[in-house]
Amino acid sequence: MGSADSKLNFRKAVIQLTTKTQPVEATDDAFWDQFWADTATSVQDVFALVPAAEIRAVREESPSNLATLCYKAVEKLVQGAESGCHSEKEKQIVLNCSRLLTRVLPYIFEDPDWRGFFWSTVPGAGRGAQGEDDEENARPLAESLLLAVADLLFCPDFTVQSHRRSTVDSAEDIHSLDSCEYIWEAGVGFAHSPQPNYNHDMNRMELLKLLLTCFSEAMYLPPAPDSSSVNPWVQFFCSTENRHALPLFTSLLNTVCAYDPVGYGIPYNHLLFSDHREPLVEEAAQVLIVSLDHDGATPTVDGTTTGTAMDDADPPGPENLFVNYLSRIHREEDFQFILKGIARLLSNPLLQTYLPNSTKKIQFHQELLVLFWKLCDFNKKFLFFVLKSSDVLDILVPILHFLNDARADQSRVGLMHIGVFILLLLSGERNFGVRLNKPYSVRVPMDIPVFTGTHADLLIVVFHKIITSGHQRLQPLFDCLLTIVVNVSPYLKSLSMVAANKLLHLLEAFSTTWFLFSAAQNHHLVFFLLEVFNNIIQYQFDGNSNLVYAIIRKRSVFHQLANLPTDPPTIHKALQRRRRAPETLSRTSSQEGVSMEGSHPAAPAEPGTLKASLVATPGIEKLTEKSQVSEDGTLRSLEPAPQQSSAEGSPASEEPSQAWREQRRLSSASAGGQWSPTSEWVLSWKSKLPLQTIMRLLQVLVPQVEKICIDKGLTDESEILRFLQHGTLVGLLPVPHPILIRKYQANSGTAMWFRTYMWGVIYLRNVDPPVWYDTDVKLFEIQRV
Repeated sequence: MGSADSKLNFRKAVIQLTTKTQPVEATDDAFWDQFWADTATSVQDVFALVPAAEIRAVREESPSNLATLCYKAVEKLVQGAESGCHSEKEKQIVLNCSRLLTRVLPYIFEDPDWRGFFWSTVPGAGRGAQGEDDEENARPLAESLLLAVADLLFCPDFTVQSHRRSTVDSAEDIHSLDSCEYIWEAGVGFAHSPQPNYNHDMNRMELLKLLLTCFSEAMYLPPAPDSSSVNPWVQFFCSTENRHALPLFTSLLNTVCAYDPVGYGIPYNHLLFSDHREPLVEEAAQVLIVSLDHDGATPTVDGTTTGTAMDDADPPGPENLFVNYLSRIHREEDFQFILKGIARLLSNPLLQTYLPNSTKKIQFHQELLVLFWKLCDFNKKFLFFVLKSSDVLDILVPILHFLNDARADQSRVGLMHIGVFILLLLSGERNFGVRLNKPYSVRVPMDIPVFTGTHADLLIVVFHKIITSGHQRLQPLFDCLLTIVVNVSPYLKSLSMVAANKLLHLLEAFSTTWFLFSAAQNHHLVFFLLEVFNNIIQYQFDGNSNLVYAIIRKRSVFHQLANLPTDPPTIHKALQRRRRAPETLSRTSSQEGVSMEGSHPAAPAEPGTLKASLVATPGIEKLTEKSQVSEDGTLRSLEPAPQQSSAEGSPASEEPSQAWREQRRLSSASAGGQWSPTSEWVLSWKSKLPLQTIMRLLQVLVPQVEKICIDKGLTDESEILRFLQHGTLVGLLPVPHPILIRKYQANSGTAMWFRTYMWGVIYLRNVDPPVWYDTDVKLFEIQRV
């Protein structure tokens, strides 16, 4: 039958379905077969021929017909899985049913009355062997659907290469087939790389799209503060009920990590050959991260027993096998394969800037970042492996590139957050700070000042750029950005002059009186920066003459902080000044310098861009847990036990999260509920500013530097820097304070944030066909920029 005819017949069937007010019997095969029997429609055709309004009309006016359509489509998938899809006709039926369900499911999820439909049992769909038709054994429709899709994803000659010379005839062979021998790609736990097959890739992709649509019920539930909401579809699919869970997890992971969009190393190759792998890889990445959306703490007991923690006792609650398998990966070569694959794909958009259009530019970097986050969060051995060598820098540089590139674009605020969260997680480990000392030579064209230095310099210069010229919606991230710098600061051997000046410019901007007095938490930023300077002076004085020189040059800023006014009239006057200077940070004094060659300024979102709203992220005091580094380099938690969290009497080192309630109490809330600073409030934290080390340094060095200038009539920096390089403050500074690290700590707030962010990305990325477009999602709002 010609394609035009088959579309016409399919459309007729849809019209009949929407106009029939009488229920059509499930046994009326002649009617139902019109939807899948002989149509050769693409998924795009199905979306065009089944309009949203008509699906909703059937749902409201003839619900039993919609129910029968779903039930019959699932039944066809189950039959296809049972028989092994040998004929072309059977394959076509499976694909048509799959497309139809992908189209209809979101409209079932958006209606609360229908949401339970797939979890009800349908008479005759037995759980056991063919003969058992008793009600107790009936499987819910959702389970039948998910198991059929899992079987179909390992169906010889349909989604995987057949290993037999002759075709498998008997249905038993499908059931005895060991799908672990049919894993889609070499990599973790599988050495054989099957021949690429375009048709198999396309069929897998259609089935994965259906799977993702099943999982998307989560989009239709509003974000819940208690994050115990389990997605029943994911829970069942990733349980022991699914005999293909392991080979499927491995297939998805390996397909993503083995993908090389460069095209066999030949530039411009993608212009000659269409890359059919990319859509499959994107779909695989999306299904993988959704399957790993698992609340609760990491399944590992601690970093050391990742491999065995799961073997002794089952964790409480239903077990997600995907999370379990991910947390158990432990072989070095597997880690290397995963890390190299993710780094290669994250760096791909950067390669673009060297030879424009020479490689295919991938678009799924946000999914990759979520996957990398899950790997580090669920598998501590992987995290330690990443930090063991300078390979971590192959992840760091692309993240800094994305952060810098997206900073002005409000539609990419979510990307900014996940990039910063990953760096916060990494910065909690000493090795990350140590790795940052590696010289930065891979000049990726970025819109930042030119500098010669290390990866630490790159990180500081990019963070400065985000803070001084990013979108105002990034302000909640300032705490996180500075916490990362604090965490790595004790290990930074030598900052460049450019980075040193950037840090002092931030201190200057954050310590202006109007900024300090204009919000209850702004002074935390000053505390963080002082902590950075203290760490570097106390632990890395020798190599950091550039920073010491910058501190001496900007010494007035420290003196002003020490003499911060606390009387009401001055506080009032400072706030008046703020009304005239709305800019968050003065950008004039930031000595920008020349930007790198080939770089483009960060652009705001194009008008009309869609963006998904995000839930608020927890404050830094909820995101992190303080630990102290002991003499031997081990960490000791400083957090008080939950029941005795004291607001008062905390030491100066506790300052940023310290005494939140106390501060609320000391500030006056005017009738309008507007926060306003009081003298007591300013005094409460001014007395804790950790200025002793810097004041002592200035006291010792400033007279010596002034003497050199007078003696030699100098205005030349290099002579002063030479003097500072050979100087020492041994015995002159206060006793070094213990190093404090604020380690990321998982909590329900971030779990909820990741869920909304991930589904928002998936919603916006699936535009062809537009699976969820114009349906009533509740997890986030879709807004136009």
